[in-house]
Amino acid sequence: MVVRRKNPYRPLEKALGYGFRRRINLEAALTHRSFRFENADVSVDNQRLEFLGDAVLGLLTAAYVYRQHEDRDEGVLTSFRSQTTSGRALARYARAIDLGSFLKIGAGEDQSGGRERASTLADALEAVIGAAFVDGGMRACEKIFKRVFVPRLEALSGDVWAHNPKGKLQEYSQRRWKCGPTYRVLKREGPAHATVFRVEVRIGDGTRAAARGQSKQEAETRAASKLLEHLADV
Repeated sequence: MVVRRKNPYRPLEKALGYGFRRRINLEAALTHRSFRFENADVSVDNQRLEFLGDAVLGLLTAAYVYRQHEDRDEGVLTSFRSQTTSGRALARYARAIDLGSFLKIGAGEDQSGGRERASTLADALEAVIGAAFVDGGMRACEKIFKRVFVPRLEALSGDVWAHNPKGKLQEYSQRRWKCGPTYRVLKREGPAHATVFRVEVRIGDGTRAAARGQSKQEAETRAASKLLEHLADV
């Protein structure tokens, strides 16, 4: 009698709209580098698959918005793609399918909230797409894109700076003072695996704003958004 091993990833595969032929591909996509560092018998993590998934997702998104928005120019299409593939958007999609609960992460990373960290979730979702490409080619990735991404693409904004406050502030600053905003790290807090950055942004007239983030990029983005909100109220 053959006993079939229960598939612990079946709920995730259902949410993705794709069943992996080789479970090892999905397992690799769900393995965070912190788990590999803490387990000597684990030789791979999801970083290479993340690289592949990023490229595949970019192509799928570009093709979709190109077909769906025949009357839009390159700038708007680029904005649509950025809104879909930004770290913030990817983390939102990942949470919608409960991706965090399936991740293999190190104990320290888990205790510091890594399972729900936006950057970790975004990277893992890209890795899953990369794993699907390895497992079943572009057709497999298209199934995931259709199930996870397409239902949420109706909310895309035609604003070319939507979800890009740093770009919007850069454009405003260049137009007003012929120079870009300056960013400065004010403080780093917490352990190396869970550092929190406090960053300040300043524009030509001396107006400034500061914000915190789990990465320098995230802190800069939040600071730029905060400053733009201030400018809108002036």
